[in-house]
This record gives sequence, structure tokens and C-alpha cells, in this order.
Amino acid sequence: MTAVHHRFATIDGHRLFYREAGDPTAPALVLLHGYPTSSYMFRRLVPALADRYHVIAPDHLGFGLSDAPGIDEFHYTFDGLTALTAGLLEHLGVTQYAIYVQDYGAPIGWRLALADPEAVTAVITQSGNGYDAGFVDSFWKPVWAYHHEQTPETEEAMREALSLDAIRWQYVHGVGDESLVDPETWHHDHALVSRPGNDAVQLKLFLDYATNSPLYPRLHEYFRASRVPLLAVWGRGDEIFGPDGARAFADDLPDAEIHLLGGGHFLLESAFDETTALIRDFLDRRLAPAAS
Repeated sequence: MTAVHHRFATIDGHRLFYREAGDPTAPALVLLHGYPTSSYMFRRLVPALADRYHVIAPDHLGFGLSDAPGIDEFHYTFDGLTALTAGLLEHLGVTQYAIYVQDYGAPIGWRLALADPEAVTAVITQSGNGYDAGFVDSFWKPVWAYHHEQTPETEEAMREALSLDAIRWQYVHGVGDESLVDPETWHHDHALVSRPGNDAVQLKLFLDYATNSPLYPRLHEYFRASRVPLLAVWGRGDEIFGPDGARAFADDLPDAEIHLLGGGHFLLESAFDETTALIRDFLDRRLAPAAS
């Protein structure tokens, strides 16, 4: 099995953790995780792809094993997280790369692509939203209320998302056989987002999520102009970003490859083999892999 390296790099004074595997001369693939997890969600995917690709999976600041400075030390926005990701890629000498985006990884990946369209060679989106059609109202209604007005009541609703039960729900909801999902996932994530002061960090990012939907028209224009190869692989049972969010990519990328699988928000936990097979097939056709 390909060796996976677990590394740290200091970017703009902040220590970021990342997983790295594969030949550095091979086509690069950057894996961008969502909330509430980290590169831990890619612990099996990294070695599964590294025989042909140079795979890099960072933990965003405030997540996983990366630093989690308080909100008085870092201005937590998706712009800020994107700048750190770009800094890490520059540090690693990676100038062209495919992206895999999931949940929070999507607004980071979209910003990277909009800032440097020529850098992104392909997109894999696994519940990485890019259209208003993807928002499931029952899930997002309290988020929109928090964006509209920050009160003790709206904040309390957002704090509930930090609970162990809410994190577990993200993993198992929509999954036909919950025993396929390792309980270590939600316990691992909960422990790390529960670091002292991290509740304030997460509230800042919940609030800044309001900046993402207004970015979508520019994103759609980028899709139409670039015709970037795109694979959307989505859980039919995802009630955070629903299947309509996957289908919508075809509006601007008629050649988008869209697959709806049985499962929920974290397909790599409950449908790993099927998801990985789709990713490998897509990358092998769209990129020039290194010899295995």
C-alpha cells in the first residue's frame, strides 16, 4: 500500500496539518473536507488514489489537527481559509491540481478556482454545493435565521449543530444501514470541534456562510467559460445538500458526470468502494495519471 505522510506546515504563522501521498510529479489532487470533520474523512481515500496521483488533504484552520486560534487571533471567513489553503499549495509547489470538495470544502474550492481558473484541472464534488437548488430548507432554515439576526435564540440553534447528536446525524441520516458508518467518525469530529474556544470559531464560520450563495453566479460563469471536467457524486438521502444540488451542475456544465448513490452526506463512510471507483474512473479519463 502507498505510504501516507502526516505533515505540518506553517502558513502565515498558522500551523496546518495535512496528509500527503503519491509521486509529487504525478497529477495533483487536493481533497477539501467539510464541517464538522477534517482530512480524517479522507483517511481511506488518500491511499486508494495515491498509486496514480499526488494526493494532498489539509485540515482547515480550526479543524482536525491544524491550529485553532481564537477569534481574536484570526478572522474566520471562507476567504481566510481559502488564503491559507492557497498558501499551503504554494508552499508545496503545487500549481495545477484537481479538487475534491465536500460541504465547507466547496466554498473554499470555488474561491480557489475563481482566483486562478487555470490552476484547477478537474472538480469532484461530493455534497459540495454550488447552487441554491442544493439547499434543503428544513436543515438550512435556522442558519438563514442566524444570518438574518444574531440573537440568543438563533445562536442557540446554531450551537446545537456542535453537539454529538447533531454530528452523528450528519453521518447516519440517509444511510440505509447505519452499521456501515464507524462511530469513531462522529466522536473524533466532536472531540476536535469541542476544543476550548472552538465554539466561537464555528459560529463565525456559520455566520460567514452567508457569503457563499452570492458567489454562485460567478461560479456558474466560471463553469460555462472553463468547461472544467466535473464529477458530482451525491447521496440520495443527503438532507443537508439535496440531490437537486448535484443535478444543477448540468445547467452550466452539460458534460458533468452526475451520480446519485444510496447514502447520505458522508458517502466515503457508507459507500466507499462505489464512490472511489467513480472517482478513479473519472480521474483516469480526465487527467493523465502517473504509471502505477
